[in-house]
Amino acid sequence: SMASPALLMRVVASAYSVAEKAATIVRNVMAAGDLGIVEKTGANDLQTKADRLVQMSICASLARKFPKVTIIGEEELPADEVTEELIEDGHCEEILKRTCPAQYTGIKEEELVIWVDPLDGTKEYTEGLLDHVTVLIGIAYGGKAIAGVINQPYYNYEAEADAVLGRTIWGVLGIGAFGFQLTEAPPGKHIIVTTRSHSSTLVNDCISALNPDSVIRVGGAGNKIIQLIEGKASAYVFASPGCKKWDTCAPEAILHAVGGKITDIHGNAFQYNKEVKHMNSAGVLATLRNYDYYASRIPNTVKQSLVP
Repeated sequence: SMASPALLMRVVASAYSVAEKAATIVRNVMAAGDLGIVEKTGANDLQTKADRLVQMSICASLARKFPKVTIIGEEELPADEVTEELIEDGHCEEILKRTCPAQYTGIKEEELVIWVDPLDGTKEYTEGLLDHVTVLIGIAYGGKAIAGVINQPYYNYEAEADAVLGRTIWGVLGIGAFGFQLTEAPPGKHIIVTTRSHSSTLVNDCISALNPDSVIRVGGAGNKIIQLIEGKASAYVFASPGCKKWDTCAPEAILHAVGGKITDIHGNAFQYNKEVKHMNSAGVLATLRNYDYYASRIPNTVKQSLVP
């Protein structure tokens, strides 16, 4: 008989279905019209009923199946009993059919850390910029992002009536990334994607120094990585603290699975072990191709302002 699938593939296959359930919750909360918005640290740091329900759903669903995995979510929530209707116990059969990369076949549950952003782009969600919104489930091993799922609940929401609403992108290092059409940005064009709601003088000075042909300002780290892998932008540049580990873990795994690169502004890799500090305090630099071109042009004044 066939050996049972490796733990990593089972976790990714479950995370895929859990993310699809999350997307349904996100859409249902929006359709019901009561977003239940709470300010956390200010007007640009919001939490909605969707953030809360989705995190409960993702964390409880994965914890039930993989009880020894460490799961770290963005929202600080009371340890309430999660109602059964929030639990998703399905999995994506297609992912289970894939061969687990050899270096990951021996992983044990207690060696995995899952970083969850239940709703990346909350501010945009509250403003109706729905395609900016993503659900992020990142899987780390040995401090490194090795697999991830990004669900875009409102992908196609402005498309023609027969278009399928929403999509799920997944990736594993050593296998690749799926659920989208990998496209490189136009050659010779320097298109930078950056923050929409967390701009600053430093953020803008850094971008100007790179002399871009154009700048795209959108919400959500997941959404910005999608801009890179679909060829809409050539670099994601954010010279500021603000991003957290749950914002970058899943996108990093997907970007790395297709040969891209993400680091802080100094070129340091992000660490994802469970003890690590949550804030990516030295900003973000990411590309699908030509990382060195951008890294070599980050001004020293910017680097000196951002301490890892």
